Amino acid sequence: MPPQPATPAAQFTQLLSATRRGARLARLLTVEQIAEWGWPRDSERAEAVAVVVAELAANAIVHGRLPGRGFRLSLVLLPGSRLRIEVTDPRGDVLPSVSGVADEGGRGLVIVDALAAEWGVRPYPPSGKTVWAEVGSVRLGSRTDGR
Repeated sequence: MPPQPATPAAQFTQLLSATRRGARLARLLTVEQIAEWGWPRDSERAEAVAVVVAELAANAIVHGRLPGRGFRLSLVLLPGSRLRIEVTDPRGDVLPSVSGVADEGGRGLVIVDALAAEWGVRPYPPSGKTVWAEVGSVRLGSRTDGR
């Protein structure tokens, strides 16, 4: 996991229901928040952030859901106009991975991997996990790091 900055430029956190509606709300709240922070709504970067949040939230409600428990969305604006997205769910026993298989499911993290500068997962004690991704300048289709 990359080191955390001492003081982020701005933060946003929201608890959401582990439902399709909660995942949709996570995406909409993210778009509103980054617009408030000055990111143009119609930019490639804003679109990439919306897609990453949608995929991470969908994974949280499909693979990380426990009855009666929601998920947490956190956004942290880092120095250098980089955004850290964190989605925390209560299931630490189901860890995400990139399969590369283009079946009906399993493409979400392939998409996250393509759009994020980096991403990962860490435990969230006592039993959950946080999947995080960082998005900075985005030029779709121009990755040079081989991913």
